[in-house]
Amino acid sequence: MARYQTPAGPEAEFEPGSHKRVLRNLLGITSKVVMDRVEAEALVATSTYYYQHVLEGTTRIDAALIRRMHRDWLGDIYAWAGEYRTVEVSKDGFYWPPAYLISDHMEKFSRNTLKELTPCRPGEIIDVCRSIAIVHAELLLIHPFREGNGRLARWIADVMALQAGYAMPSYRFQGRGARAARAQYLVAVTQGYYRNYDLLSRFFEDAIRRGEMDSGA
Repeated sequence: MARYQTPAGPEAEFEPGSHKRVLRNLLGITSKVVMDRVEAEALVATSTYYYQHVLEGTTRIDAALIRRMHRDWLGDIYAWAGEYRTVEVSKDGFYWPPAYLISDHMEKFSRNTLKELTPCRPGEIIDVCRSIAIVHAELLLIHPFREGNGRLARWIADVMALQAGYAMPSYRFQGRGARAARAQYLVAVTQGYYRNYDLLSRFFEDAIRRGEMDSGA
């Protein structure tokens, strides 16, 4: 049975010489600092292209598109980009759903939540942010990929905000106050796992309003 197979291959391995800080990659990068920069630059380039050429207000997000986004972002870095994870993941005692269930979870997520809430229609900001929060929490709870789930989920949140006619959210995860912002976000996401979306909705509303101020809108 697939559920009992021991993961093997690059997804389950670290790059030799990285002291188990960098996953096996196509570029031979061993420094986490370098890898963080390469992944960030790739995300900026890919997301910008998507905003300009792929995504629009009528685009319905589904599981196939999410896999494509992940592959286009990380495909030059990891051999498994765009493929659902085969490894089990946990953090601080929290275990995400087992790998063998991911395909089914993503199909249900696509068929129900994403079909209902995307494309994200214009509306009151409180309603738009609740839709974003629901999609965000459900995707992160599934945790479909080996790496990049949070950044991909925020990329989708950006898309939904833009589809609804709002500014790109400003998360303030860098610079002064970043640690507090990340802590607030993690608490809100955790609440979202239990279908309490209030904190996460407010988080996105605040981020969108900051984005409006930053853009001068």
